[in-house]
Amino acid sequence: MTPTPRANGPLAGTSTFEAGSHLAPGRATKDARSLSNASYMSRNQSYATAMGPPGSFVSDLKSQISRFDGSRTDLSSYAGLDENTDDMTIEQKKAHYRDRIDKELKIKVGSENLLEALNAKNPKQNREQRQYVEKELNETNRRIQRLKFELDAMSKVSNEKSKAVNSLGFFSSDAFRSSSRAGLSESDTAHEVEAETESPTFLLAELLQALESENMTADYYVNHANDLVSLLKRHPTLKYDLAWSIFGLRMQMLLLSDVREVIASGYRVMRHAITDHKSLQTIRELNTDYLVIVSLVKDAKASVEREQALKFARAFLDVKDGVHEIAIGIVRIMVAIADQHDDRLRPMCIMTLAEILVRNPRLLVSAGGIGVLTEAMGSGTYHAPDTIMNCFLHLLDFPARRKLLRSGFELSAPFATFTEPPPTHGFDEKLRSSSRVVLSLFQSWPGLTTLTLHDYLPIRSLVSSLYIAHLSVRAITLDLLFEILRIRPPSWSSTFLAGRRLTTYGRVTNLRSENKPPPVKPATDSNEQKISLIDHFTAIVLALLLKCGLIDALLHAEKDAPNPGLKRKTTLLLGEVLTLANQLLPPPWSAELQTLPELFTSATTFGSDERFHAVAAIYQVDSVSRTLYRTLPKGGTTSSAIQKSNSVSSNFWQPPAKVPEQPKVQLPASIDETQFRALMVDSLVLSTVNYLKWDWDLISAMIEGPLTNPKRLDEAIKAAKFVHRLLGFLRPFKYRFSDVRNTRANQRYVRAGCALIRVLLQTPEGCKYLAENKLLPQIAECLAQWDHASGITSSAPLFSPERLVDTLACGYFPILGTLSSEPNGLALLSARKIINMFYHLVELKDRDDLVSLILTNLDYALDSHPRIILAKALISGSKNVRILGTRLLRRYAVRTMDECAAWSIRLLVAQLYDTEIAVCEVAIKILEEASNSSEGLEYVVKCRPALDHLGEIGAPLLLRFLSSSVGYHYLDGLDYITREMDDWFLGRNDGYVTLVEASLARGLGAAGAEMERPRLPGQIGPNAMEESTADFGTVPPHFYKELTRTAEGCELLRAKGHFEEFTNTIMDYGLESEDPELILKVKGCLWAVGNVGSMELGSPFLDRSNVTTKIIEIAESSEVMTMRGTAFFVLGLISRSVHGQEILAEHGWDGTVDVVGKSLGYCMPLEVGKLFSIKSWARTDERDPLLIAGRGKMPSDEDKVNQGILEAVERLANAILWNKTAAELNGFKMRKAPGLKTVKLFKKVLQVLAAHHYRLGACRFVIDLFDKDVMRKVVLQEPDSDDEVESDDD
Repeated sequence: MTPTPRANGPLAGTSTFEAGSHLAPGRATKDARSLSNASYMSRNQSYATAMGPPGSFVSDLKSQISRFDGSRTDLSSYAGLDENTDDMTIEQKKAHYRDRIDKELKIKVGSENLLEALNAKNPKQNREQRQYVEKELNETNRRIQRLKFELDAMSKVSNEKSKAVNSLGFFSSDAFRSSSRAGLSESDTAHEVEAETESPTFLLAELLQALESENMTADYYVNHANDLVSLLKRHPTLKYDLAWSIFGLRMQMLLLSDVREVIASGYRVMRHAITDHKSLQTIRELNTDYLVIVSLVKDAKASVEREQALKFARAFLDVKDGVHEIAIGIVRIMVAIADQHDDRLRPMCIMTLAEILVRNPRLLVSAGGIGVLTEAMGSGTYHAPDTIMNCFLHLLDFPARRKLLRSGFELSAPFATFTEPPPTHGFDEKLRSSSRVVLSLFQSWPGLTTLTLHDYLPIRSLVSSLYIAHLSVRAITLDLLFEILRIRPPSWSSTFLAGRRLTTYGRVTNLRSENKPPPVKPATDSNEQKISLIDHFTAIVLALLLKCGLIDALLHAEKDAPNPGLKRKTTLLLGEVLTLANQLLPPPWSAELQTLPELFTSATTFGSDERFHAVAAIYQVDSVSRTLYRTLPKGGTTSSAIQKSNSVSSNFWQPPAKVPEQPKVQLPASIDETQFRALMVDSLVLSTVNYLKWDWDLISAMIEGPLTNPKRLDEAIKAAKFVHRLLGFLRPFKYRFSDVRNTRANQRYVRAGCALIRVLLQTPEGCKYLAENKLLPQIAECLAQWDHASGITSSAPLFSPERLVDTLACGYFPILGTLSSEPNGLALLSARKIINMFYHLVELKDRDDLVSLILTNLDYALDSHPRIILAKALISGSKNVRILGTRLLRRYAVRTMDECAAWSIRLLVAQLYDTEIAVCEVAIKILEEASNSSEGLEYVVKCRPALDHLGEIGAPLLLRFLSSSVGYHYLDGLDYITREMDDWFLGRNDGYVTLVEASLARGLGAAGAEMERPRLPGQIGPNAMEESTADFGTVPPHFYKELTRTAEGCELLRAKGHFEEFTNTIMDYGLESEDPELILKVKGCLWAVGNVGSMELGSPFLDRSNVTTKIIEIAESSEVMTMRGTAFFVLGLISRSVHGQEILAEHGWDGTVDVVGKSLGYCMPLEVGKLFSIKSWARTDERDPLLIAGRGKMPSDEDKVNQGILEAVERLANAILWNKTAAELNGFKMRKAPGLKTVKLFKKVLQVLAAHHYRLGACRFVIDLFDKDVMRKVVLQEPDSDDEVESDDD
């Protein structure tokens, strides 16, 4: 029943498989497109969003476009928005639209920059260019709006869509449709849906019966296999009821076919039939291991079959404990493929081997895969080397696992790249790849411990690369050090690196305002700043680098720089390192560094010419240090290197605050009449109505200066047309201001308009003039065009969505917001019925953009109509509007407690009962910040919020209540404290360990990453106010820490005896190194003790036991690397209390304090080597499977010829004997040795192949020696013929 290929069937290798797509026979689709084009969109899906069926993968991590043939890909289809996304899932479409939005936003920013540059030149010469750029900018804005609209609509229906798809099958993705059906017509699709009405069991039996037919074409088997896969995907429970006696036989016949596409379809069906571990055992009983090995060793022409065979093997990893069912022979072949640099499957094999390393490291070590993975990390040819390093770091954590790495030098290959002689080609790419691996080592505690092996050899190797004068090595090493120390270059770094003087071109007088964070209330009453574990980790990394001679290497690099740019970059890094050392390291460490003794010694050696270089270096370092100090926020204590880990924690739900631009011209308020008239003339406002000719810098300076004088303002209103012309420019129906393009440069018109309105509201004459002007009536009419109650309509309303995006029509809302900030302005808004229209407009369901502009720009400081409007929007608005309105309350909730703060807190408490969880989350976080002050916390408690319905979301706020006696008694009355305390004691401590370790990993892994995306003004779509990755790397709230903030909590903790239980666990099992569950329990107890000891009221608990000494012992001698890291961070927590500092000082640990003597929590031993004194894990008493002497006995055969074949195959692994041995094996084949037709010898040969490392070509050569019928006998378990048996006996 073996299917035979037809003469006109598909050519070998012409059909390709995508992740989850159907196998396509060699024919064209109905729209006359090739199959590769028909399935192209599924081929270009993102690896992160396109989750395929079991065993799926992306063929190339660097470029996700398949390269099965040598034809050039046509990229013209990417020019427009109407791309073919029919074969994408909802999530893939959303990711696709987000990528498009990001690209369009970048185009918009570039167009705005170009337009700003053109505006600075002569307008007459650049008129056509400016018009073209404005046109393109308008089109870009429209495309962005269209994409966002489609993305919003897709988000609304995603849940219903997923339910509808899930009702049809296990996989909700449409990306797995058959490429052969990509061009089906609607009638074919309807027929396919109609077939769903039949019984799936009947369809399965029908398809299996059809596959039983013999001598059919290849297309016949491929199409029926595709239908079978579709059936299994639509009915995921069907595969649990398969009769493997019948189903397995059909699959065996497909896999024994001579056509590659048919074999591939068999692997694909088998992969989708996998259910659990037992099914894997059943599949292996069908002798699929031999089939997979034979398929993988084939040449590149069988790419379809090899890919599906690898997918089938990878599917074992998706089943729990399925990795134990992967045969070592298959892993050996994967290693051989990974050793072939030109093999298309090499990246996937490396990725598969890395997964096996995590799940079953002994299997990979036995198969010789460690060397292939280490070579992939250091060669620069694999595009994700840091992921392999993470697998090795997982292996290094526990002593039982790291013993599998015999030499201890497996991770040294990336460091060798920096010091080896540079080749002529591809050196820069290899350096960058190696730098990513090195960076990942510096981002975890196991990696940091590994770097200290062999007397800090890896770190010393990295530091010594600064002595190499090669341009690429020096530049990439400096960049790597910036990343390792998490140093964000300051805003003036580009000016400094370009060689311009900071005092001339990059004045630092205004840099303080650029770095100033948004005004928030300092948390000084009840809480300290959030504790940053990342800064503590950076401190120990810096200490190790300094111990290995970083300062001397930087001084040498500064002296022997290849070019001036790298010299300045080295100076900048040196200044930042000195600043970091002063802020993060204990005084004994940093005091000597600040003097730079060797540099000063060279500078004072007057008889040497080198003193001039030393003096210049001292001057440059001093200049950088002074500039760094001046650019710190006033009163700040952190450098630019560590600001990014702390600065976002308090304002991560707010958009980045825009720094108000200072006017280029500054004028005093008191000037005489003559000077004022001259200024009005110079501004050209009185001489022309063309606003493009006006001097807007001078106008802004006049508004901020002379016009604040009532006398000058009265003169500008009555004696001249200065104010009249400015307000006339702002009037909507003159279509000047309202038609200006909405660009960054044109925002100056909005700022000038708001400043003018603010000045007019300060005097009675100005208010009267503003009331009589046509500006407000015309704005009111434009708003009335969208107010259904007004009866006014327009075919081209001014505040349409398109105009709000493209023009400065959105600028009228900041002007209305300025009016709402003053009582006189509110009276004007009420007189013109604008307030009434606001009440109606916030009810619009289809104009979230308009509602967001109104809410964002109104001022809520006064107890008047804007507050009622916001409260109405918080109740009746859409989800996005409610989230926006809730976030707007933060500005008022975190201020000093007054009537406005009380109003905002009451609204926030009301938002806790919103039907959307996202709204509640935002309200919880703002209330948590508002509770930093004792007055704010007491008022929040006074509102008596009910948080039981929010579950874990409301837990942080409830924990905050524990920090005051008022909150404690409130929660005690709800019986919350006792229940929560028992919950934490019985299991929540273990979950806290996972939370804090994940937070630390995310924080360390995000080094140097930009988390913010540009957004349009007033945008409130799903991604508009996306929260940044704040709080990563900080200590999460802990129940026992909050409990010990009050005397009542300490008394309860003492009565319960939980602290004693924690200390007993640490004392008994602190040095455990084998049981993962027990280690997790000890970590949870460590964090609990550390959080209690960090509080002044909780530190006395440490005296009752010797637990601090035990924690120090764990940090210095534990065999589990992450346990050491946990103990190190816990000691940092303990050092934050005065009593904890005293205890640690007695044991030789010191920490950093601020200017007032308060500990910052960055403590470490004075002898840093104590933290990394770990024993070597190399052992010689166990048998090494990689050594020939350590391997088991090789199979043998009684027949001399067969024994000769086995010995020759064994010698084939020796590259020196390759030619001779290959000729010997060819001789056996030419003589038609009978053993080459027997199953017995075939299995023994495969055992030999599994025991040694062979090149892929050698494996293919050995398997090709055997007769083709042998594989059929192996799979179907047919006995050898009598002639063959007799020949063997002879």
